[in-house]
Amino acid sequence: MKRSRTSKAWMQEHVSDQFVKRANKEGYRSRAAYKLMELDERDKLIRPGMTVVDLGAAPGSWSQVVVERLKGSGRVIALDLLEMQGLPGVEFIRGDFTEAEILARLEELLQDSPVDLVISDMAPNMSGVASIDQARAMYLAELSLDFAWQWLKPQGNFLVKVFIGSGFDELVRTMKPEFNKVVIRKPKASRDRSAETYLLGLGRRQAGV
Repeated sequence: MKRSRTSKAWMQEHVSDQFVKRANKEGYRSRAAYKLMELDERDKLIRPGMTVVDLGAAPGSWSQVVVERLKGSGRVIALDLLEMQGLPGVEFIRGDFTEAEILARLEELLQDSPVDLVISDMAPNMSGVASIDQARAMYLAELSLDFAWQWLKPQGNFLVKVFIGSGFDELVRTMKPEFNKVVIRKPKASRDRSAETYLLGLGRRQAGV
């Protein structure tokens, strides 16, 4: 099949992208690694000894960053619908986070132990219909937030990818009572033309506080 002009332009942009080149040179599985690095350097999200849950983990670049910054002390549990090549120090579950059975497997691994950080880079398979894609993306963000509410330790943090559009303001308003601070972040490695951004909930409040 002949490539469209759009696909050719995307490929050209991809191969010339500074973050793609860095990822290839430095051994990261995707350019997304630099998004988490920048956010961690700014907001001090990852520390040795933490338990971190990585939702939408494949191909594994965020888990790579977390493992490096835990420095051999801590735990990483990663989950994705797609297969992910194994990483030392990462426990991986392959499955659909929207399915109760997969969520139960994740919760079983946690063994009633709360977590310090939940990170979600999940995104739906895009249909090309903006309203449908936005609704699916917000649904994943809301499910991630529900999980974080249940499993984060007091003062734990939550990072989630979202897309500016319908439901965004409502999600921000929903998060604000649950965290000491909610901020919007757009890392440099996130392409300017992309509607993707990140919501960061800092300091999970205790119930009733």
